[in-house]
Amino acid sequence: LMDSIVGHKKDAQATSKDDEFVEVKVKRVRRMTTKGWKLCIQWKDGSTSWEPLKNVKESNPVEVAEYAVAHKIVSEPAFSWWVPFTLKKRTRIIAAVSSRYLLKSHKFGVELPKSVKEALAIDQATNTTYWKDAIDLEIKNVDVAFQDLEENETVPVGYQFVKCHLIFDVKVGSLKRKARYVAGGHMTEPPAAITYASVVSRESVRLGLLIAALNDLPILAADIQNAYLTSPCQEKIYTILGPEFGPHRQGRKALVTRALYGLKSAGAAFRNHLASCLSHLGYESSRGDPDVWIRAATKVTKEEYYEYLFVYTDDILAIGLKPNEVLTKLNRYFQLKPDSIHPPDDYLGTKLKQVTLPNGRLAWGQGCSHYIHNAVANLEAWMEGKGYKLPKKAPTPMATSYRPELDVSPELDPETANYYQSLIGVLRWTIEIGRLDI
Repeated sequence: LMDSIVGHKKDAQATSKDDEFVEVKVKRVRRMTTKGWKLCIQWKDGSTSWEPLKNVKESNPVEVAEYAVAHKIVSEPAFSWWVPFTLKKRTRIIAAVSSRYLLKSHKFGVELPKSVKEALAIDQATNTTYWKDAIDLEIKNVDVAFQDLEENETVPVGYQFVKCHLIFDVKVGSLKRKARYVAGGHMTEPPAAITYASVVSRESVRLGLLIAALNDLPILAADIQNAYLTSPCQEKIYTILGPEFGPHRQGRKALVTRALYGLKSAGAAFRNHLASCLSHLGYESSRGDPDVWIRAATKVTKEEYYEYLFVYTDDILAIGLKPNEVLTKLNRYFQLKPDSIHPPDDYLGTKLKQVTLPNGRLAWGQGCSHYIHNAVANLEAWMEGKGYKLPKKAPTPMATSYRPELDVSPELDPETANYYQSLIGVLRWTIEIGRLDI
């Protein structure tokens, strides 16, 4: 529930630097204490309170450590004995995740490239333009975030260099190829305030569909185009453009003027901007889920009800008697994709459709048939390329008397093992959005 750390104070009786070490026989050891320190915490509902450092350290160690570094209080005895260790541990975790990412070759059965060159090679091998189209679309959209410098122009004082690159992904459900131009936020200094951006939970979306069905309320979905790029960049950074910008711009220096994906402050900057706009439209954030926004309204029959907005980063789900009017007003602040405004048929990877119950009432149903169809098609294409073939009839996955401890078949190589793990992910997601007996 913590939003950010907004201040700190040290009691008069707090441990001083003279008391940083205590004598234990003949050995001097550092005193491990947080006595005398309190942090001012801003909560999700906007309220603030002073909390003892020992409590916040246990619940949010990394955030507190970054706050101590940003405000240059690491040398204080209450921080010096644990902050460096916590930050090193965070660095090791990030390094482990990064190395694991480099081994990841497939997602939902689709091969993932690691560079522009590799993406174009996959297109050539599969005789498609999926990845090239994704790259061209992303560069066209993200170009607004850069201010090119002339060849002899120097970078303004105070700007940090940050490396930017393309990452590639596969969209849940449709398996559409996506390219995202991101900044290396790890190269910039920690922000003065902790940045965090939440998203609506799947349970909240299901409850919203139930509420809409019970109250006969229409639903419209919409996507905000290049959501983060609608917010100004809160950090002074520049980069060097790569080959994806074309030969005439490759190697040129450019200032980053918009909140690029990957920056520490990007998610929070966009969410704060969106929250202020929704508040201006009369919506309030729900206490149960901060990304469910509620506004009181009245029907023509004088019956009172609530209008809802469900926000998952740039995906909006509007529930109310006139959701189109709400999205039209929202479009004044953010550019909505014109072809994305329609009754939801695919939201967060789940196939949605209206169904008629036996009593004649309309309800919302969700399923994973489209996702399964695409997943099976990708698996069949992968197996065909490897020369594998499924038996026409397989009553059980394993032989009846199979015992894993006696299995002496050769182990999978790293690439095939990674692909197998991606198939397990496909099955787990199928159950998540479908049924257990699928």
